[in-house]
Amino acid sequence: MVVEADGGQHLNNAADARRTAWLAARGWRVVRFWNNDILTNLDGVLTSIVSELQKPSPSRR
Repeated sequence: MVVEADGGQHLNNAADARRTAWLAARGWRVVRFWNNDILTNLDGVLTSIVSELQKPSPSRR
């Protein structure tokens, strides 16, 4: 799993979408959180990360 902290410049960013597709094609799951969420809701972010880790891994292609 890849965890990414994003600022506003990442909203609808084509380069991010390409990188996510490239990683997903190799079996990685990308989870993004806004910087503001990390700073103001760390418990919620950590809960989300734990929830993602409990999901089955995507299959590699």
